[in-house]
Amino acid sequence: MAGFPHVFQYPFVTLREEGFPLKGHWHERFFKNGHPIVLELGCGRGEYTVGLGKLFPEKNFIGVDIKGARMWSGAKDSFDAGMANVAFLRTHIELIAGFFAAGEVSEIWLTFPDPQMKKVNKRLTSTRFMALYRQLLPEKGIVHLKTDSPFMYAYTMEMIKANAYPLLFSTDDLYRSAPPDEILSIKTCYERQWLDRGLSIKYVRFVCEERSRLTEPDVEIGMDSYRSFNRSKRSAL
Repeated sequence: MAGFPHVFQYPFVTLREEGFPLKGHWHERFFKNGHPIVLELGCGRGEYTVGLGKLFPEKNFIGVDIKGARMWSGAKDSFDAGMANVAFLRTHIELIAGFFAAGEVSEIWLTFPDPQMKKVNKRLTSTRFMALYRQLLPEKGIVHLKTDSPFMYAYTMEMIKANAYPLLFSTDDLYRSAPPDEILSIKTCYERQWLDRGLSIKYVRFVCEERSRLTEPDVEIGMDSYRSFNRSKRSAL
């Protein structure tokens, strides 16, 4: 990972003591253009980061994850392909505001995150993370979620409703009800596994607007019957 020029690995101690030199300067110092920056948080192997980078050369894409062994695949594929609009950042998502200035990111993708059914503060669509994303996104910044988890989908829809976020599109069975879309047709390794097991894929797209106060949804949501607490346990099914 350290040998790739488009991969950035910043431990918390280094970030705290030295800061990140590209914060607020990604366009001019790294990408060398003014194109929109799109993040894939929890990018895993980086299939979406690389796939979107190929589909949209007029945008810049950055995959973010803490596990370098997974991210290495996408980093190598994009490096071998000579893709100048793709980068990878190895860090905890909770620290993401230390790497980007206000409004520097135009969109955020969440692809098959752990639904964290027992820990609301760790859900990547919780109000805690909405407040974090607002530090990076412009006024009409968009958040995308793809998930196999009925719990994650239901929770996110309730969170959107509780905070009156503009809902742009949603479906609880993407490949049966959604119109053809080359963006949504990109399939990650985990997504193929869920589809092979007969699980439907859910997708939500909404605008993460500024709110003076965020409200966590106060509803009971049924747990996933196949106990999708994390990717490793789901892979063992």
